[in-house]
Amino acid sequence: MSAFIEETTNRLLPRIVLIACGSFSPPTPMHLRMFEIAKDHFEVNGTHKVVGGIVSPTHDGYGKKGLAAAKHRCAMIKLALQSSSWIRLSDWETQQDDVTATMSGYDCLPGWLPANLRVRKDPVQLKLLCGADMLESFGVPGLWSDADIEDIVAHHGLVVVTRSGANPEKFIFDSDVLTKYQRNITLVINWVPNDVSSTVIRRLLARGQSVKYLINDMVIEYIRQNGLFQCKTKYLSPPLEYNISNVLFLNQQYINAQNLSNEQILCDDDHHMVKTDLLLVKNLMHSNPLDNCRSSGILCCGDKHSLMNKQLEKTLNKNKPSAPGQAVQVIAAQSSAEFITTSVSPNDEINTKKCKVADV
Repeated sequence: MSAFIEETTNRLLPRIVLIACGSFSPPTPMHLRMFEIAKDHFEVNGTHKVVGGIVSPTHDGYGKKGLAAAKHRCAMIKLALQSSSWIRLSDWETQQDDVTATMSGYDCLPGWLPANLRVRKDPVQLKLLCGADMLESFGVPGLWSDADIEDIVAHHGLVVVTRSGANPEKFIFDSDVLTKYQRNITLVINWVPNDVSSTVIRRLLARGQSVKYLINDMVIEYIRQNGLFQCKTKYLSPPLEYNISNVLFLNQQYINAQNLSNEQILCDDDHHMVKTDLLLVKNLMHSNPLDNCRSSGILCCGDKHSLMNKQLEKTLNKNKPSAPGQAVQVIAAQSSAEFITTSVSPNDEINTKKCKVADV
């Protein structure tokens, strides 16, 4: 009953789409993280239902220092958004003849919104998602027209993600326009700040320093392939390929083995395990953690004892890496005793990643 009430309440909430505008040269995790922070805020407070997010890179005519061509920025954004189910790229602004006033082209709903959201009679409101720096930029002479500021705040609204210790309320108080429409401004505090900016990324790349773990690996590979931002770094290399379903299965199997004791093992229905799985877990519980990995189908490089049987050992010897730096790729099948082994070289991984990035 409570689930039904919650679902009904959510359907009655005002619907909003968040749109972030900017250079995104290149896109950083914080550019996209703002969407999640804002969405959490509205869900926790129960005031609105966020039904989508739009990333809208600026036109090439913006002329900002370090601005990559729009086609490259759009491609990098698409790569960075591959894991998102609700945020999408809009290249509308980049396709115009010149720089366009923010949000002037977004008077209608984006076409990628699900049909069931578009057919409802209640309106969907666009809100500009930004950081405190953009809010403060409203006060820079000549950067924004008073008419544009009033149009954005009065007819759309602002969602400002600010860090702890900032004082956006003071800036709103100092602006007559923002004060007039402050009811349409939502301030969201980000308690986990991330100061990695596009400027910092470009600086590191130009200095030949690593940017791994600062931006998306696929974006790094795209930068390398296209020689963007005067990149000189020798650390640009594509990420490894993983079969995520197998990784999650093996991880869960290991966790079960660590957490369950003989007395704590429940019935098959509770754990959705067959009898053979329970026996496997019992065996894993009384073995070395490294042995757990071995018997779960995880092969450690150079570990002779990780071979599960002679047949597997024969297969591995047949596909033995021919040089240092190569790895044996093991694909677990439905049965933990069935494996497919192939020899994978670093060049193979790079070529695979190049093809994936080229598809964008």
